[in-house]
Amino acid sequence: MVQNVFKRYELKFMLTTEQYDELKGLLSRYMQADEYGESDILNIYYDTPDFHLIRRSLEKPVYKEKLRVRSYGVPAKDDEVFVEIKKKYDSIVYKRRISEKLERVPALFHGNPENSQIGREIDYFIKLYKGIQPKMFISYRREAFYSKDDSDFRLTLDRDILWREYDLSLDLGIYGNRVIGRDMVLMEVKTAAAIPIWLTEFLTEHKIFKTTFSKYGTAYTLYLQNNLQGGQKIA
Repeated sequence: MVQNVFKRYELKFMLTTEQYDELKGLLSRYMQADEYGESDILNIYYDTPDFHLIRRSLEKPVYKEKLRVRSYGVPAKDDEVFVEIKKKYDSIVYKRRISEKLERVPALFHGNPENSQIGREIDYFIKLYKGIQPKMFISYRREAFYSKDDSDFRLTLDRDILWREYDLSLDLGIYGNRVIGRDMVLMEVKTAAAIPIWLTEFLTEHKIFKTTFSKYGTAYTLYLQNNLQGGQKIA
């Protein structure tokens, strides 16, 4: 059964490729791959014309929210994708989503919401932030795991994080500008409780500390820098 409602803490850590390789050996003892295993994740982030949502998020308020459309792999028009609201309040992340065929997604933004509680929440979000529209594409290669002892404890490893502010459709494929270097891997720990001892020991041994890294926030900052420098779009 696909889970559509999430409530958890999300902690982020930036690893080198050497630390990533060592961690992978450790994960085989305590974790197992989830239903998607290793996959390409594609996202379209929606925002107001002046990027109000991400600008506010970068101010680090107690409460913030965002809306995105996500697919696992490059979808065809009639493939299912996820429309997600992600909220963060006092360090706790809440995520609610519905699945829709990619070709129907535009209808959600033109007064034709899905007839469900989450569908109505998405419709309210769209009406609240007037003029909301596709603003940023972000993709990455993800390995996802959950604990053998506690299915609520999840860990993901993201590489090849790319962004673009043009060609804002999931079915156009994976290309764009790099968010982080080729030698870096973003680890996200998702849990409703504490981090297990084996992972805490690994982080301590390698002097890996929690970061506040945001894919969309970093991509937006790079977008601003690119515009200031008169940079060209990269395919």
